[in-house]
Amino acid sequence: MNAGDGIDPRSPGTKSGPDRSQPVSRRLISLAEAATLLSVSIATARRLVQSGKLPATRLSRRVLVDVRDLDRLIERSKQGGFWQ
Repeated sequence: MNAGDGIDPRSPGTKSGPDRSQPVSRRLISLAEAATLLSVSIATARRLVQSGKLPATRLSRRVLVDVRDLDRLIERSKQGGFWQ
């Protein structure tokens, strides 16, 4: 897009920002979302974080979980290492 090509970058036919029609793959999810994915209560998810079994990151007041850590927790539980 050049200045003289006649295309207005603000026109409705141009894209600006992320494409909202495609699902966004996020690396960090909320504690509530993590609890839902694990089929446990938010309180149980919070206990997993407090016990160190599920790493979490605090940004401001929000507690966020990396989906890769969630996957590792699930894999450990499959191998019998969850309760140890």
